[in-house]
Amino acid sequence: MIYIKGSKFDITELKSTYPVQSVEHKVLVKMEESSFRYNFKSEDVLKFELLLRKEIAASARALDRSGFGFAVFSKSECNPEYWNRENNGGFSLKQGKSPAKAIRDIFENGRLYRNECATAMVIVYYGALLSVFKDRFDETFPYIYLMDWHIIDPLLQGIGYPRKAHDMLIGDRAYFKNPDVHPETMWLQGENVIVLAEDLYYGHGIGISNAETFIEILNRNRKEGAAKSAYLMDEVARPDFELLSDVYHERIAVAQTIYWRNIV
Repeated sequence: MIYIKGSKFDITELKSTYPVQSVEHKVLVKMEESSFRYNFKSEDVLKFELLLRKEIAASARALDRSGFGFAVFSKSECNPEYWNRENNGGFSLKQGKSPAKAIRDIFENGRLYRNECATAMVIVYYGALLSVFKDRFDETFPYIYLMDWHIIDPLLQGIGYPRKAHDMLIGDRAYFKNPDVHPETMWLQGENVIVLAEDLYYGHGIGISNAETFIEILNRNRKEGAAKSAYLMDEVARPDFELLSDVYHERIAVAQTIYWRNIV
C-alpha cells in the first residue's frame, strides 16, 4: 500500500508513465501490492525514490562490468590519480580532484581498483547518485571516503543500518550470511549484495546471480563439520530517500564540512 500525506495513493496514472519491465514500474507495483504501508510526504519523494532505485540497479550492473577487482582491505588498490589509499584499506578523495570524475573513473577504469564487498556497495550508491545529481554531484558530495559503513557521508548513512524488511525492493542492500565460515576464508563470512530483481543480486567478487548461487559459493567455504548453511538474511539497508530527495529538490541545504573534519 502506498500513502501520500496520509491518504491512500492511486498508482494508476503514475504507473502508466513507466514501461512495464522498468525498475520504476516493478517497484511501484510491489509497493502497491504489499501489506506494508509505504508512506511518502509527497509524490515528488516517491518519484525520486523510483528514479534512484533504477539508477542503483544500473550502477550495480555497471560496476560488475567495469573490471573492478576483489581484495581484502590490506591488499586494496586504487587509481592514485584520484584517490589516496589509506592504511585501513579505504580510499580518500585527493584534494582538488572532482568527486564526480573520481567516481566515474572507477566505472571506466575498474581494473585499476581492488577492494572488498562493503566498499563496492558504497561505490554502487555513489555511482547511482552521480547519475541522478549530475552537475550538482560535486557540490552535494564534496568529500568522499570509500570503505564501509563506518566512514561514510552523512547523506548515505542509511545504507549501513540493515533492518527487518517486509519487502526486498530493487536497489536495497541485502546480506547473505555464512555462519560456519572457514577460518582461512573469513572474507566469505557473508556477501553484501544489491537487489536487482526478484531473486537476482549483485555481489562484488561473485557477480550477478540468484540466491541459490550465492548460497552455494558461500557453502563451499565453511569449516569442517559445518552444520549451518549460508542464507539470505531478512534485513535490508536503504539510503534515506526522503532526505536525498529534499537535497535534490533543494528543500534543505547540505552542511557536511564539520562532520568530515571530525572523521577524516
